[in-house]
Order: sequence, then structure tokens, then C-alpha cells
Amino acid sequence: MSVVVGSGEFRYEVIECWGKLPDRWTFHEVASVGVDKNDNVYCFTRGAHPVIVFDRDGNFLRSWGEGIFKRAHGVTMGPDDTIYLTDDGDHTVRKCTLEGEVLLTLGIPGKVAPYQGGEPFNRCTHVALSPQDEIYVSDGYGNSRVHKYSPGGKLLLSWGESGSDPGQFNIVHNICADREGWVYVADRENNRVQVFDGNGKYETQWNNMHRPCALYMDTARQDPVCYVGELGPGYSVNKDAPNLGHRVDIYSKQGQRLARLGAAAAGEAAGQFIAPHGIAIDSRGDIYVGEVSWTIMGQHLKPPRELRCLQKLKKLS
Repeated sequence: MSVVVGSGEFRYEVIECWGKLPDRWTFHEVASVGVDKNDNVYCFTRGAHPVIVFDRDGNFLRSWGEGIFKRAHGVTMGPDDTIYLTDDGDHTVRKCTLEGEVLLTLGIPGKVAPYQGGEPFNRCTHVALSPQDEIYVSDGYGNSRVHKYSPGGKLLLSWGESGSDPGQFNIVHNICADREGWVYVADRENNRVQVFDGNGKYETQWNNMHRPCALYMDTARQDPVCYVGELGPGYSVNKDAPNLGHRVDIYSKQGQRLARLGAAAAGEAAGQFIAPHGIAIDSRGDIYVGEVSWTIMGQHLKPPRELRCLQKLKKLS
């Protein structure tokens, strides 16, 4: 019997065992996902094959990126058949063709900026593109900043500092933008998404969420919605507490939660999540979720084993 998650307009069938890898390959983790105009799915992994590409039915197409990326973190699809890959282990963002040719590199590979110094990058996390193809980079684990670049890679401005007040950040974990140029930032450890104009002026924030981790703005809709992946508790004293994260929420642009996908507890059963870290939507409204399950749970398993790290949810009409 199929499992259905969500409610109202946002109901999805869980497609189990999606993504057919070659023999003896593993993802290890899927830090982020992207979908191109042909509905091919690009998985940015922390395994031996950094970029693994499938068609929408889960058939393996190709892989690339071996020997280039140190630690996968973010995927953003460009409007010109390109892909932006954010590597928090290498402190870089690389713009590539869909076959893996590097066209532009932001940051100096292997060179980390001073901790909380504000200069790019210290473990950058993700990329968003403005309607004019300007590049926003969330930075990140070792900074509390958002950097804005020209399409050609010139640094234009930066904003943010460590803290919990409006415009301040406590782990800038993800970023996206809408058609009007508003910028949405997952301020993970402050348990909120902050909204800014294109030059970093604070507008508002969305609350009542737990450790927002993944962001995806579905601008293909007439009324765009934002998908937010929540992490679960990060402390031993509450790691098993129910109803805290491990879910995917769907929000209107005004910050109203429209639906919640997932269960009250983490797990690998159909309809559950462990660590939704990257989200993408295809042309039919299906959701692809990359999870960093090993980082969250795998190292505690005895004996250690592979955990599920990629899910597809099929949109129901």
C-alpha cells in the first residue's frame, strides 16, 4: 500500500527506492539536489562520486566531479543550463556546465577566511540567484554573512553578523530568492527564516520552525511557495523528543505554513525523514529530498551502516 504525506493541495505519494545506483555504489549522503529543464535530477553527494545524475524515473545517467569537491553542501540550478555547487569543505562555489566543466569559481580553493571575520568564505553553504542572475552566497558555518556577487563573480556587498536580532545570524545555512528579488535566508540555529530585499535590508521573518536547513522557492507556480527542510534536535538531552523537526514544511511567501510533510519522529519508514538537507522540485511538482542521515545518526549506529539519504515524493492531483 502506498504512503501519502501532506494535506490539501499539497499531497504526495512516497516513492520508495528511487534512484538506481550502479552496483556497489553508494551516496553516503546527499547534501543537496537540483533538477534541470528536462527533469533530470542532480545529486550532490559526500561519497566517492560527488555529482550523480538520474532521469525523473530514477535511472542512472552519469556522474562527475571526482577529485574536485571536498564536502558537498549546496546545489542551485542556473537559468542557462548551469549548476552552482557550494563546497563547505573547500570554501568555494563553482559554477559548472551540466556535464561538469567549471566555468566560474568564487573563493580560493582550500583557503578559509578568518572565523567570523565577515570576508568570504568560511564554510559557505548555498547559493541563490536574483532575477538579474546576481549571485547570493550564504556563509555559513564559520561566518554570519550573506555575500552578493555580480553574475561575473565581482563581490558587490555583504551583510549580517553573529547574533539573534533581526539581520543577525546563527549559522547561515541556506538561501533562496523569488521572482521579485526578495532573499530568504535559513537562519538555522535561530530557528527562523529571515527575509531581505536584494541589498540586505531586513523585511520580516518566519518563526515556529525547528532548525531550518533546506530551502527551495518554487517560482514556477503562479503563487510561489517555499519548501523548508527542518533538522531535528541537536542535543543528547532532547534528541529523541517528538514533534521537533525531521520534516519538510511548505510556506506561502507571506510566511503562512500551508502543509507539513513527515512524521513526529525521525526514521527510515515511508513518510519519515531523518535530516532533509536539500530540496528540489521538478516540472510536475514532484519533490526530491536529499538527506545527511549519516551526519545526524549514522556514526551512532553499531555496527555502522548506510542510511537512506534520497527520497522522491510524487505530487498527487
